[in-house]
Amino acid sequence: MAAMTLMTHLLERTVFYSLWQAPFAANKLAPLLAHNDLLQVRRVLDVGCGPGTNTPLFAHADYLGIDINKNYIEHARRKYKRPFVVADVTTYDDTTPGKFDFVLINSFLHHLNDADSKRVLSCAAARLSVGGHLHILELVSPQDHSIAEWLTNWDRGKYPRSLEQWRALFEEHLEVTLFEPYPLKLLGTTLWNMVYCKGGAKA
Repeated sequence: MAAMTLMTHLLERTVFYSLWQAPFAANKLAPLLAHNDLLQVRRVLDVGCGPGTNTPLFAHADYLGIDINKNYIEHARRKYKRPFVVADVTTYDDTTPGKFDFVLINSFLHHLNDADSKRVLSCAAARLSVGGHLHILELVSPQDHSIAEWLTNWDRGKYPRSLEQWRALFEEHLEVTLFEPYPLKLLGTTLWNMVYCKGGAKA
């Protein structure tokens, strides 16, 4: 338990978080890049943006990153010189004009219980422009004893879900157009199982 508490504390620090993510960050985004032409994206909301890891993907677009961790946001502002805010997306009042054609939630919802996840999804869907999509990358709960289970336990997220639970949660708030499970591997070994979901706001 002490080791888990230490890991949680360290991952709140930008440098440790970046080191933890570095070996697999690119592979995590693979389905997002495979199914979308990011050069066509006009306005991006990056929910739970952390220290700005996703920001370089949207250098051409109007971008806003949001996270409740002040240390992450301060780092992101210094490094990327883009708009970032310290806020809760469910209560943040965005005064800039227009909605977002691309809302990204990358590995954030497994930190939230069902009620909070539903509030985030509802809010994110409401911020979509006509024809816009919400893009979600999430950790799938391991179903057996494996390295994936061990790594999941080290991650700070307390709410990894099964594929069936993720699908039900997403479909409650979105018109899902793509739901794609995929392994996150390093040197041929599956570290985690993930799912990519793309969907629009419900009519």
